[in-house]
Amino acid sequence: MRLGMNARNGGLDQRLSAVELQVHSGATGSRGGLAPTPDGMHLRTMRWSLCRVAALPLLLLAGCGGLLLRPDAAQQTDLPAGVALRSGQIASATGCTLDYRLYGPATQLPAAAGSGAPARGGDWVILAHGFLRSQARMQGLAGAMAADGMQVATLDFCNQKPWAGRHVQNGRDMVALARHLGAERVVYAGFSAGGLAALLAGRADPRTVGIVTLDLVETGGLGVGAARQLDKPLLALAGEPTNCNALDNGRAVLRATDRARVQRIAGAGHCDFEAPTDGLCELVCADPDGAERTHRAQVIAGATAAAVALFAGDADGWAAGAAPDAGPGPDTQAGGAHLRQP
Repeated sequence: MRLGMNARNGGLDQRLSAVELQVHSGATGSRGGLAPTPDGMHLRTMRWSLCRVAALPLLLLAGCGGLLLRPDAAQQTDLPAGVALRSGQIASATGCTLDYRLYGPATQLPAAAGSGAPARGGDWVILAHGFLRSQARMQGLAGAMAADGMQVATLDFCNQKPWAGRHVQNGRDMVALARHLGAERVVYAGFSAGGLAALLAGRADPRTVGIVTLDLVETGGLGVGAARQLDKPLLALAGEPTNCNALDNGRAVLRATDRARVQRIAGAGHCDFEAPTDGLCELVCADPDGAERTHRAQVIAGATAAAVALFAGDADGWAAGAAPDAGPGPDTQAGGAHLRQP
């Protein structure tokens, strides 16, 4: 049985490994004038390194208090009327346990969750949390998507550690969950480092109809490498450059593909892309204007509309209705326009 599973997963592993190989063989160099000047790069690296050092003890607490919580231990928030919630577990290829939750109309969800539950098929959004966070932080968005009629699955990444994000394996785990659910078409979505995992999963899985990222954070050129090979729409919501989105380093990923559209939410901080967030995120991460409730509502509405548009094959329609990109740089255009430089 294990040999058969490995054979079926071989194509996925090869595609994900190809992204890693491209990154480590030098494919992450600048293109289209994206590279900052050496002095600017040095200053940004120093500032980001200082932020990471100062935040490390708090991030370690986050790993203990967020990521390691099982679904039945995390605090539940109210779900929209008519939305049902199930939970279950599957094994990661590495052997650790992936806890997951399913959201959707009760008539659409599998009757029982768990490693032996039968697949139901259909369309699924696979939604990922940020680095050292938990799936409980994505419940607001998952509930809103489910209230719009979609089936949504969240999961707790069991392979990441405070010293290692394991983003490629996280992408594999997202695809494994989609396979477990018998998904026929998938939108991979995620917040922060979860957006990076969603991009890697969406690039590798042929069932992908599109990818949604929420204040994406790039690491080690993985996102840029995947974006350059992307043949599906990438719809991105992004906030202001802050200490917790690595000063908006996800912008380089969006510029690396002509399939990307962006809706930039002016004044939004990194924690505004979680629902609900917590005091730890708000303590560690800068909040540009303090209007988190307004921004969180914009994020949920924009991400839900993005998933609907992707399943409908209308990514350009979402882009046309997006707010103007208010971010700095010559790529700023209204309507979620292309970010790739010539």
